[in-house]
Amino acid sequence: MPVHAKAQKSDLEQLAAELRQEIVYTVSKTGGHLSSSLGVVELTVALHHVFNTPDDKLIWDVGHQMHTIRQTSGLAGFPKRDESVHDAFGVGHSSTSISAGLGMAVARDLLGKSNSVVSVIGDGAMTAGQAYEAMNNAGFLDSNLIVVLNDNKQVSLPTATLDGPATPVGALSSALTKLQASPKFRQLREAAKSITKQIGPQAHEVAAKVDEYARGMLSASGSTLFEELGLYYIGPVDGHNIDDLGKGYPPAEAAADRMHGVVKFDPSTGKQNKAKSSTLSYTQYFAEALVKEAEVDSKIVGIHAAMGGGTGLNFFQKRFPERWPQALCAIYSSFLQRGYDQVVHDVDLQKLPVRFAMDRAGLVGADGPTHCGAFDVTYMACLPNMVVMAPSDEAELIHMVATAAARPPRFPRGNGVGVPLPHNNKGTPIEIGKGRILVEGNRVAILGYGAVVQQCLEATKVLESYDITPTVVDARFCKPLDTDLIRRLAKEHEILITVEEGSIGGFGSHVSHFLSLNGLLDGHLKLRSMMLPDRYIDHGAPKDQIEEAGLTSRHICGTVLSLVGRPVEALKLQ
Repeated sequence: MPVHAKAQKSDLEQLAAELRQEIVYTVSKTGGHLSSSLGVVELTVALHHVFNTPDDKLIWDVGHQMHTIRQTSGLAGFPKRDESVHDAFGVGHSSTSISAGLGMAVARDLLGKSNSVVSVIGDGAMTAGQAYEAMNNAGFLDSNLIVVLNDNKQVSLPTATLDGPATPVGALSSALTKLQASPKFRQLREAAKSITKQIGPQAHEVAAKVDEYARGMLSASGSTLFEELGLYYIGPVDGHNIDDLGKGYPPAEAAADRMHGVVKFDPSTGKQNKAKSSTLSYTQYFAEALVKEAEVDSKIVGIHAAMGGGTGLNFFQKRFPERWPQALCAIYSSFLQRGYDQVVHDVDLQKLPVRFAMDRAGLVGADGPTHCGAFDVTYMACLPNMVVMAPSDEAELIHMVATAAARPPRFPRGNGVGVPLPHNNKGTPIEIGKGRILVEGNRVAILGYGAVVQQCLEATKVLESYDITPTVVDARFCKPLDTDLIRRLAKEHEILITVEEGSIGGFGSHVSHFLSLNGLLDGHLKLRSMMLPDRYIDHGAPKDQIEEAGLTSRHICGTVLSLVGRPVEALKLQ
């Protein structure tokens, strides 16, 4: 791509057309990010025509890519430094590009080099505080950093309401919209260009003053914001032959929100080949249950991080527009990482009644390690005033949403498992800190936390053929633990295995800490904790990720067999 972009300017339009065609064809075969890639075709061509990567550093904010992804061992869905020399910075979350670019620019200056550093950021990502912190530092340090603001009036994430796409919100977005829409501004800018051409180089100062006057008079709150931070601002520039996000492909034009991330589709119609499922997604079950609770409790309000569609709160917004937005905070597990200081300092320390519904917990398949929700149990359950719970199935999630009218749930990506649901999707609050026994057995106890409980139940079916009947428990809570139940399991069984789809320091650590403090590891009990390995799991199909992590029902069976003294049979399952 960078080499082809060096073609004559007259050939670049043809190159852009070919790229759009290739993007549509490729994503139609594999699924992936479509609208976000189509929306920057001309910009991408222009950047590679002017700059020379990898010597010049090009940093894409968020960095949705259209490669043949969504497959185990395929290319990553986001820029990855160890995958390509053109990927200057690894990303996946928004608003990091300016700070990363500034760091590279300062390092370049210290090394006495002269390469360019370009950060490309959208108006949606510009609503985050990290971008403003970076601009503040960039203006002060005065290093040669180029920031391209792609004002496409579209947040890259699935922000749709039930009635269609949602545009970015906030004062900056409004200011940029006014600036782009101002015909007077465009006329004055063109007049300045005309003056420069007629008079020559000496007219540069005159043109600059006209430009400054235009920006100050017509949109001071938009353009001069950057200048007040010490940045030289040029814009707006209409650099597209195709005006809006997704243009050039009619199905994407008609549904920019629904064509952001797609499964395989028919490129001639845009119809996606979505697999039919007898169950809804955990997100949908959460949304429906929350609406049921809000119907009887007017104090429940919803907050999301620009992701009504992704978190299911668009259903809440449709049903209760008067409470929107105003505290139940629905957020992807990995996205809460950036707000951790606020969780600790602003919520937990002050004992504020905020509920965090953490979507996409555990492994998330094709989105890979940047979106993996592996760490939430570890970083939430260590807080003194936090209650942390996770459902094992969709019915449990509905009950936990009812409990969240008192406390917050954590739930995975994907669909439910098909268990019977509570009447009218209205849950019953669960007693805080109490688990439930699903299978009564002997000798071996398997204590699962979250959706991985389903793997534990599958393992019991296999173990029956080995004449082993383990006790299977759905822990429900990581904090507070059901200490009475865990004490009973430890005293009545020879072996206790904890299983979780989370990182080191999570549920298993809390259980082992309780057992050791209470002397329950001083006798006959064998304890083993099964969790995600201490490394990042690359993108791939969910079943492949669980296999790589060693958390399948087969792996659980192997652990049981090895602990009961049957290592040869255990090896056969590896």
